[in-house]
Amino acid sequence: MSNLFDALRMAFPADLDATAIETADTPEPLYYTWRDLDRGTAMLANLLASLGLPADARIAVQTEKSVEALMLYLAVLRAGYVYLPLNSAYQRDEVEYFIGNATPSVVVCTPRNFVWVSRLAFRAGVAHVYTLDESRGGSLLQRAAVHSDRHAPAKRKPGDLAAILYTSGTTGRSKGAMLSHRNLLSNAQVLKTAWGWREGDVLVHALPIFHVHGLFVASHGALLNGSKMIWFARFEPRAVIARLAQATVFMGVPTLYVRLLGEPALTRDACAHMRLFISGSAPLLIETFEAFHNRTGHTILERYGMSETVMLTSNPYLLKDGFRRGGTVGFPLPGVGLRIVDDAGVKCPRNEIGHIQVRGPNVFKGYWQMPEKTKEEFTEDGWFKTGDVGKVDAQGYVTIVGRSKDLIISGGYNVYPAEIECVLNELPGVAESAVVGVPHPDFGEAVVAIVVARNGVAAPDPAALIATLKTRIANFKVPKRVFVVDELPRNAMGKVQKKLLREQQQELFKA
Repeated sequence: MSNLFDALRMAFPADLDATAIETADTPEPLYYTWRDLDRGTAMLANLLASLGLPADARIAVQTEKSVEALMLYLAVLRAGYVYLPLNSAYQRDEVEYFIGNATPSVVVCTPRNFVWVSRLAFRAGVAHVYTLDESRGGSLLQRAAVHSDRHAPAKRKPGDLAAILYTSGTTGRSKGAMLSHRNLLSNAQVLKTAWGWREGDVLVHALPIFHVHGLFVASHGALLNGSKMIWFARFEPRAVIARLAQATVFMGVPTLYVRLLGEPALTRDACAHMRLFISGSAPLLIETFEAFHNRTGHTILERYGMSETVMLTSNPYLLKDGFRRGGTVGFPLPGVGLRIVDDAGVKCPRNEIGHIQVRGPNVFKGYWQMPEKTKEEFTEDGWFKTGDVGKVDAQGYVTIVGRSKDLIISGGYNVYPAEIECVLNELPGVAESAVVGVPHPDFGEAVVAIVVARNGVAAPDPAALIATLKTRIANFKVPKRVFVVDELPRNAMGKVQKKLLREQQQELFKA
């Protein structure tokens, strides 16, 4: 079965009138049956098919989260086209770049952005621009309503393109990672087994759907298991906690777990019906990991993936396969090869830090219209260079130390920010930290730390933190300066924006 949509539809339960998705934060709950998903995606697919698009047409979508937006994604797969999700926070210049680079045949945006998005799209030669809002309004659904609710899914080969996901672009312009039907389906099938999806599971879906985590990992997981989703357009911790009694699985980024822990309603009783809590997209602090276990009795399962590869590793679901270790991302998933190599490409021994390289059926086809960049990011023997730095311990657990581009070279020494952050986060008064390198006239780069004070205690003294670090880590790793701030800048998936922090401190050591 080559078309990913076919595989997902085959997993629909026998009772098509059972609820597939229930909205949790609409004025009144909306109930979508599996039949609704089948009919709705058919009508949208027929609309797309009626436009006379080329076989590899890209459909660019920048809308707010809604069930209809998920149905549009499924309809694009069903019709055999290529889905291009865009972060709803992207601004005019960013959207102009994506449209110009991906050359989509269709663009779907929110009604409030139609004027400027359509101008950009039409100027770039896009023939069709539709609107879709979070309240089931917009021209897309109006146009689809006149089409048949029956549609035979397009035939596709496993290697055919299914989606393009643009990376965050922390260095230069964003790159479009090309993911095939095989990439996405193979990963969804592996995760179904790895995470013990079972009959009766219900997923609380509170993640955005323009990203791997919410669109592929969460949505594919529930759909491939025929599981109901409790659908939140936006994460609200109290509302989510109130629905845990009707659910079994929750997926979130670390920021969401911190916000859940901020609610007294998060108790063992509130989580008694839950089977599994999964975290990813950003590092989970040990403090959060332990606090969540102490409060709820549940041990969060942390995993590791990328836009280019979907999921790569996971902590064990079953105890017989090992403990879920905080601070690690577990073991490579079945079918995934993972190795740690030094700067020369030589495989590192256990517990030695190096560059993470991977291969497997989940690894992407390459970067859109960037053959040279694609070639550069793969080794001669076919391994993808993730750009992450990490290690594998004696038991096989993988630990991510940081991004290679975040590596600080100070006075000729390699400094890994995550190592310093781990020490800082254990110090009194520190809630979390981010370590970056900035230009320095003597050292090339200087280590600088930005810390967030813990709530309810006095802000830590930067000089005292530096003095303590000097007793804990090598002197060349100790930050030259420490700044205390109210919060760290983050993107929509909760990742700290270190590029912004570096830019803010660029002039710090200049004469």
